Amino acid sequence: MNWLLLSRLLGLVGMLVGASMVFSLPWAFPVFGEATEFEAAGFWGICGAIACSLGSGSLLYLIGRKEHGTILRKEALAIVGLSWIYSGILGCLPFLFSGSMVAPNVPMTIPDALFESISGFTTTGASVLRELEDPALVPRSVLFWRSFTHCLGGMGIIVLFVAILRHLGAGGKVLMKREVPGPTSEAVRPRVRESAIVMWVIYVAFTLILSLILWLEGMSVFDAFCHSFGSMATGGFSTHNASVGYFNSWLIEFTIAVFMVIAGTNFSLYFLSLKNLRSSKDHSWKHFFAPLRNDIEYRTYLIILASATIFLTYNLLSNQIYDNLPEALRYAGFQAVSIMTTTGYGTGDFDTWNESSKMLLLLLMFVGGCAGSTAGGIKVIRFVLFAKIIWLEIEKSFRPNVVRPVRVGSANIEQGIRNDVTVYFSLVLIIFIFSSLLLTAMEPNTEWRLNKPEKLIDCTSAVVATLNNIGPGVGELGPTENYADFTLSGKVLLTVLMLLGRLELFAILVLFVPSFWKNY
Repeated sequence: MNWLLLSRLLGLVGMLVGASMVFSLPWAFPVFGEATEFEAAGFWGICGAIACSLGSGSLLYLIGRKEHGTILRKEALAIVGLSWIYSGILGCLPFLFSGSMVAPNVPMTIPDALFESISGFTTTGASVLRELEDPALVPRSVLFWRSFTHCLGGMGIIVLFVAILRHLGAGGKVLMKREVPGPTSEAVRPRVRESAIVMWVIYVAFTLILSLILWLEGMSVFDAFCHSFGSMATGGFSTHNASVGYFNSWLIEFTIAVFMVIAGTNFSLYFLSLKNLRSSKDHSWKHFFAPLRNDIEYRTYLIILASATIFLTYNLLSNQIYDNLPEALRYAGFQAVSIMTTTGYGTGDFDTWNESSKMLLLLLMFVGGCAGSTAGGIKVIRFVLFAKIIWLEIEKSFRPNVVRPVRVGSANIEQGIRNDVTVYFSLVLIIFIFSSLLLTAMEPNTEWRLNKPEKLIDCTSAVVATLNNIGPGVGELGPTENYADFTLSGKVLLTVLMLLGRLELFAILVLFVPSFWKNY
């Protein structure tokens, strides 16, 4: 392991995170809201966090400043995994330094603040805060930082890192392959820095457009920015306890749903669409939509969303949860999109829906969005590939000599990628089972009113929601509840699961392998 190189790059990440906290400072001033003594504490708390971030980052950079070696596979895994952990630690400082509280007279502990910070960076959206709307508990500037961590984590800290730095060279491609989600490298073009810049430009453009639309539809500037961060990063942090349901506006819900679908799509397709539009002679929009129309993952993604919406709408009507078709469609469609894209916003308490509807939502949590998107979950392309692999194995059971390639569109999928997909599904299943058992054993029965079946559902739901970066679950962790009642050990486990889900397991798992850190 090249420790000096690791130190230098981690130092740059720390300074990047510290510099990004500056955007939260203006929200403590009267022009953006009423200035209070607690808002002043938020301002100075963020200033302290900036100083610590820049100071620690500068120190790490100075230690390794003379090392400009090549970023190899091992260093790339270490940099990506440790960068997210380091960012999460720095991101929790504004909560601690400002004196933010989980509930009245209940200060945030270090595990609480770390849980909230990593939940933001990993775009999970799980929270321990009970009263978001009380300015005496969480300063507005800190609440903005909480949502802004979604913005940083959505497209990826390392992707932004690669976009800003010119001197990484081939090492930038290695880093992005470890962070850009999905089983293929299609999202990473040969000119990796240009790829990172394009992805971030598209991402920021969509975020600003959504902020403007939400403001025009009646949100305050503060709410519009925070909810656009949560929507485009598929994070789900809201500024209100009732989430998007607070606004009670079908127009706002429809707008956010459309942009959640956009965020759950492979961002490389948007680049290809714009490229097609520019290069076409007639500049027809049919050229713009061609990459989307021809992509099997995107088509499957929309089919699953449409099917889930129809199923939920039928269930909600047949069980008389809602009285008419427009109302059932409104809530079913929004929740299907929110859960499958792993955003986690809510417009109602879906925990009161019938069991088959809740089961479908639980299954959608595992699916997630497309590779190369900001969404979590296993990813649609992996399900497409896994289905093709299973079908081929079934055929081989009665035609053992058949030689048939696995194709996605016109591309042949190499055996290595097929093995990766199978291993990934296996690891997700193993981690899910082991973590569910461990969390159920760690949490005392008294926390769940001595109701063991309810405790089992809640702990399992918590593992699914954090491992797939959803946020809300079912039962006691529904859209109107939070994670504040979990024990210290439970919060630590769930925090690790959030990191595992965001970095697709390996960049975190290797950190626990002793031989990974040895030099050979």
